[in-house]
Amino acid sequence: MRHIRAALAATAVLLMSAPAIADDWPSRPVRILSTFAAGGAADVLARVIAEHLSTALKQQFFVEVRAGAGGQIAMRTVLDSPPDGYNFVLVSVSHLVIHPMSRADATYDPLKDLTNIAFAGGSPVVLSVNSEKSGLTTFKQFLERGKTQSMNYSSSGLGTMGHLVGENFKGMAKIKSDHVPYKGASQALNDLVGGHIIWCSQTLTSSAGFLRSKTLNGLAVTTAERLPDWPDIPTFKEQGYPDLVASIWFAVSGPANLPPAIVKKMNEGINQAMTNPEVAARMRRDGMITNPMSPEQFQQFIANEKKVWSPVVEQVGLAVKK
Repeated sequence: MRHIRAALAATAVLLMSAPAIADDWPSRPVRILSTFAAGGAADVLARVIAEHLSTALKQQFFVEVRAGAGGQIAMRTVLDSPPDGYNFVLVSVSHLVIHPMSRADATYDPLKDLTNIAFAGGSPVVLSVNSEKSGLTTFKQFLERGKTQSMNYSSSGLGTMGHLVGENFKGMAKIKSDHVPYKGASQALNDLVGGHIIWCSQTLTSSAGFLRSKTLNGLAVTTAERLPDWPDIPTFKEQGYPDLVASIWFAVSGPANLPPAIVKKMNEGINQAMTNPEVAARMRRDGMITNPMSPEQFQQFIANEKKVWSPVVEQVGLAVKK
């Protein structure tokens, strides 16, 4: 009983102090942990957000890279942080949807154990080939070969969105293809360029440089409509796969029970950053699509994504019992 009374007293103090914390926030530098290696698209996104929030809220927001263990180090740091608005984490669909279903060490419930603040941006997945070395120049040719020959494909690793999209597409198209997981997009794409892999299921953001230079050819992309900045890449949807619409998206989350006033300030600041015309144009060129949401809309979005990808995780044998 003594422990229970102490816990209740601590909770009461926290609740009473929440308005004061929110009114004064931010009164010191704010940390945004990045679960991704420095220099990548996600890390750049985190720094764009931090720069905008620093200006908008007149306090320093800084990015601290905590890559490794599939992002679980950074996730655990924020999960264990007090809900005072000074520790946030840049996460992806992997951390909020895929990992809780597929990793034994992801023991958190993303809808209950985190405050999910804002959707930042998402990159669709593109099916790429090296046309020069594979002889495949159209989606039709790709399907015809896949019906009779096994074509290996690469992704950034087991359980990544590229892997799940690749397996989902294989099942829909009924083609023969063996998955070759890599430890990142760079090596997966380089081996495609070298002709060691027939096709790649990777983000448009990671593939953009190769596609622009025509080193690789994009045969299909997981957007609902063709992208204005990438008009030559047809969608899976227009080629007979209407359900294959997906993106590898990124977001900002914080510890559970963050004061609503802090959540509101963060959400508004991130949405303003992502809808800035210059920032949005830059993101689109790199294959990153912005989509401002309220915290409530984003929470529902996560729940919907879980419904979409749960059967695919089961299908590929990655689901874990907890």
